[in-house]
Amino acid sequence: MKWILIAFVLLLSLASCKQKTKKPEGDYIKIKSEDINSEDLAVRGKKLMENKCYLCHSPSAEQASMIAPPMAAIKARYSRDAQNKEEFIKHIWNFVERPAQEKVKLKGAVKRFGLMPYQPYQQKDIEAIAAFMYDYEIAQPEWFEAHWQKHHGKKYKQKGKSVSSLPAAEQSYADIGMSYAKSTKATLGKNLMGAIQKEGVLHALSFCNVQAMPLTDSMATKHNAIIKRVSDQNRNPKNEANPEELKYISVYKEVLKNGEEPEPIVVEKGENVNFYYPIVTNNMCLKCHGSPGQDIHSKTLQRIQKLYPNDKAIGYDVNEVRGMWSITFNTNE
Repeated sequence: MKWILIAFVLLLSLASCKQKTKKPEGDYIKIKSEDINSEDLAVRGKKLMENKCYLCHSPSAEQASMIAPPMAAIKARYSRDAQNKEEFIKHIWNFVERPAQEKVKLKGAVKRFGLMPYQPYQQKDIEAIAAFMYDYEIAQPEWFEAHWQKHHGKKYKQKGKSVSSLPAAEQSYADIGMSYAKSTKATLGKNLMGAIQKEGVLHALSFCNVQAMPLTDSMATKHNAIIKRVSDQNRNPKNEANPEELKYISVYKEVLKNGEEPEPIVVEKGENVNFYYPIVTNNMCLKCHGSPGQDIHSKTLQRIQKLYPNDKAIGYDVNEVRGMWSITFNTNE
């Protein structure tokens, strides 16, 4: 099932996740009523969607390489059942909170891609994304309109205000660093998924062993930056964190332990900026970073031990700091 294959791609995810308790039925709308239509919420929702959703639901992916339906398709289907914005937000959160077959609306997508894996997203983040989706036109793949007309017998016209009407936010050093991390993540994910689809899941470990570092280096060259994925429990020795990086990994571990939302750390040093942001585990990451015999299949473990005899990257649980993006760039670029 393709969603299982996404496990390896999700290891690169920048999603900021944390566990939460089950909410009472119907207790969905946590955004204050006076804020639900605010431009600030829309700006936040747009940014969250780009950071959390686009790895799998990318609007720039070719149709054959999609690993999940585009967000435009999700908006179109959920809009059919929602009488208003509050219901739209409620239905989106109801599914994402705990994906299940009985909640599925996009049945064709699930048949093709499989059920979306559970990830412990924060309710306020998903609601902000849904609020933005409802009110604004969202990016869609070039092929989507033809695909929609073929399967629905009519042209697709997306409802919503133009995104250009939103106030343009000034790009900070944190935004620049996050954009470098996101584009690198997307490149690694695209190439990894292609290898998996051609040669299978176990091949992903061999692929990462050979190609992950060169692909990361190529993105560093593109952005004229130093881009690294580092860890205090590294699998590849080249990903071992240095003393300064270990300090920030410890900071992020404390942040998650306290149930707080991770934020980028930016350190300016003369003309250079050091950007740090955590890589946080979800239940899919445990397929090759969890507990042997419980999360990690025996064949997967054997392949890990063969490729990485000094591996330290197992024993993780959900919502833990698996590693960190460490990116350095020049302020004059």
